Amino acid sequence: MSVEIKICGLSTPATIDACSAAGADLAGFIFFARSPRNVTPEAAAPLAARARNANPALATVAVTVNADDVFLDAIVAAVKPDLLQLHGTESPERLAELGARYGLPLIKAFAIREAADFAALGAYEGLADRFLLDAKAPQGSDLPGGNGVSFDWRLLKSLETPTPWMLSGGLDAANIAEALAISGARAIDVSSGVESSPGVKDIAKIAAFIKTVRDMKTV
Repeated sequence: MSVEIKICGLSTPATIDACSAAGADLAGFIFFARSPRNVTPEAAAPLAARARNANPALATVAVTVNADDVFLDAIVAAVKPDLLQLHGTESPERLAELGARYGLPLIKAFAIREAADFAALGAYEGLADRFLLDAKAPQGSDLPGGNGVSFDWRLLKSLETPTPWMLSGGLDAANIAEALAISGARAIDVSSGVESSPGVKDIAKIAAFIKTVRDMKTV
């Protein structure tokens, strides 16, 4: 059974091409001004189109943090994403609103440090199409994700949810085999782990990460 791979924080044509060539499943664009990976809807639009043209199977994801309707309208109109990822403190009611407004699959991100943090998922069952489980941001960071830190993957053995979930946080080519073996994840999200510096994706690292996952026979 293959593992679904999302490369997040893309911002250049070359990295789109690298994701397509290496066989990524999802390409993520971050619309959050404080992130070093931030892109505008205008900048992301041709990148999303390039992803669709390069490989129709490469789905595009618009990643937002507590975005209002005006901003989301602009993103959806320009980028035409396949999915929306909500990486802030969006309420279940907000997910219901957005699901009705855009008719797009929703990914809801959660910050995890201990098993008790899984309790927050319950209120979103049936509203989010997928959960993304990321590590809680380290002290001093004002970014909800992309911090290059991981949580204890063993905690996922106690997770009970009917909603498909993705593992995120501190993943790279060196630790992904261990992460998959411990967590049992069937979908993964990587951003800083395929960068040469914050916000600068490394084509070789993208290729190496995806190849490492694809070369694994069993996880």
